[in-house]
Amino acid sequence: MADIIQLLPEYLANQIAAGEVVQRPASAVKELLENAVDAGATQVQLIIKDAGKQLVQVVDNGAGMSPTDARMSLERHATSKIRTTDDLFRIRTLGFRGEALASIAAVAQVELRTKPRDQDTGTLLLVEGSQITSQQPVACPDGTSISVKNLFFNVPARRNFLKSNAVEMRHILDEFQHIALANPQIAFSLFQNDLEVFNLPAGKLGQRIVSLLGNGYKEQLAACEEVTPFIAVRGFIGKPESAKKSRGDQFFFVNNRFIRSAYLNHAVLTAYEGLLPKDTFPFYVLFLELDPKSIDINVHPTKTEIKFEDEKTVYAIVRAAVKQSLGLHNMAPSLDFEGDVNFAPIQPLRLSGDQKSSFDAANFRPDALASAASAAAQPTPREPRSNSGSTGRSDAYERQVPPRPTDQAKRELEEFYRSLSELNVPDVEREATAIGVPVPSAAALEAAQAAAEMPAVPQPPVTPVVQTTPPTPQLPLRDASAGVGSKVLQLHQQYLLVPVKSGLMLIDQAAARERILYEQYAQELQRETGTSQTLLFPRTVTFSPQDFAVLREVEEALRALGFRFTDFGKHTIAVEGIPADVPARDEKELLEGLIEQFRNSAGPVKLERREQMARALARRVASTAATARLSDTEMTALVDRLFACQVPGYTPDGRRTLVMLEMNQLQSFFTS
Repeated sequence: MADIIQLLPEYLANQIAAGEVVQRPASAVKELLENAVDAGATQVQLIIKDAGKQLVQVVDNGAGMSPTDARMSLERHATSKIRTTDDLFRIRTLGFRGEALASIAAVAQVELRTKPRDQDTGTLLLVEGSQITSQQPVACPDGTSISVKNLFFNVPARRNFLKSNAVEMRHILDEFQHIALANPQIAFSLFQNDLEVFNLPAGKLGQRIVSLLGNGYKEQLAACEEVTPFIAVRGFIGKPESAKKSRGDQFFFVNNRFIRSAYLNHAVLTAYEGLLPKDTFPFYVLFLELDPKSIDINVHPTKTEIKFEDEKTVYAIVRAAVKQSLGLHNMAPSLDFEGDVNFAPIQPLRLSGDQKSSFDAANFRPDALASAASAAAQPTPREPRSNSGSTGRSDAYERQVPPRPTDQAKRELEEFYRSLSELNVPDVEREATAIGVPVPSAAALEAAQAAAEMPAVPQPPVTPVVQTTPPTPQLPLRDASAGVGSKVLQLHQQYLLVPVKSGLMLIDQAAARERILYEQYAQELQRETGTSQTLLFPRTVTFSPQDFAVLREVEEALRALGFRFTDFGKHTIAVEGIPADVPARDEKELLEGLIEQFRNSAGPVKLERREQMARALARRVASTAATARLSDTEMTALVDRLFACQVPGYTPDGRRTLVMLEMNQLQSFFTS
């Protein structure tokens, strides 16, 4: 039998390795930026053309390479950072395996210019598909400049799998952001198609966060630090009120290397428990420093996943550090069970010297202060009232301190507030807007009130008209002959009970509304005739660079749905109009939620962009009124519109909108 096992050719082995290391232009950006940081650069410039498909160039002023090192750097597994097995457990640099340049050179045309600081001339290398076509001396500045041109030129199948320029540029911005945040002591700049996107001077971490993510973070940063013999946690967290609907502003760095860890993210979210609105995510940039021997960074080719030797301890320390920072910056609620906050004095008190010395602001209690006030107002045998001005101060003091309420007054006030809390006033405007029923204007309400005060005049019966969009036929399954029993009922402001001939139908009103809105938006996107309601005053919304790139990616679909906006500065838009049936609330929150759902739309089937946007907006709008109280007319309209849909039984992502209970099932509940 002939031998069939043989070594792969060098160029083919490099292309296989490139499939793991270089998946898209952002992969090349990551590897080249990490090499520049490891070279000790203080200034790094990134130049992008055609979202990295045409050119990715990184220029640094680092140590540079000799002619021999420049040629060796393009060989597989050639590295200056590992000599023995023990070195694998002391890794503190970003690149160490020697795969990056060799993998990039296997699938692109590479131009390498480099010069050490102690030499007069540098080296120029031209590489195409792992083959060095030219090497010659050249005049160039200190440092290294690597240009990656025509990525995947020799692997057309891989090039065809690249996404649109907006998507690829978003991934490039992610990698640039990670490196820039991890190294605030280095100046970074980014140029896209000859336009400057970022120019980040060297500075402190807080300054880098603000210059990279926007001035909106300036007032939202809270320092976080916890140092133990095992691990040190440093960085910044965001105040709870600055939480966003998107997940893009969470960063973990372990020994200055960006990582992704759902386990540590859960630790941070646990520390914020009870402080965040529903479905929002806090901002944080946290750096973890620990012994390299206690982690394994060689888990994945991209090195964004690592393993901890004692992950439970890391979890506990990260959670404690964030919780401590929230407490130090007065962002975590604290309870004083001894104080009576309902009867604190309205105005500050002017205390005498002895009283000031005994006053402790940290342990302030209104009842103790009231006792001090009464003691100050009445003279004691030990402190006789003087005749030189102190009487005036005492009288003013008595006028400023209100009399302490009696126990009966306290009980009456508590009952009053308890009765207020039991009132449930529905938000009629929000609920009606969400279901599509028009809300009467103030003039219409006044006219109705005036008409009610006039004597009644017999009028012919008028059939009420419910405005629905589009008009839909009556539900065919409802038992219209059942009299009062056929009325639609609402259960816990979440479900609708609909009697039908065969039994009982239970409808999830949020899921039903999502199905209705989805089909409406899908039709509008197909016709590109989405109606828009113009805002009285345009509202500016500022995004992070990544979210703004996603916004550009889905701009066409948003405009087709009815959004109207214009550019208003760097990563900022002015929202002038929103879809007609969307409640006019917080436009920033709405757009952030749409971007987050579009970015993280999970599923085995890749959806068309407009399909994704229709699903995201339908779920977003439906969730705003998930537990709304509906009138009889609104419930009937919701049921009718649901059964006018093409697929009334399921939401766009496959969740059920209704459940049927047959009569025999209902009877079995009482007979079994």
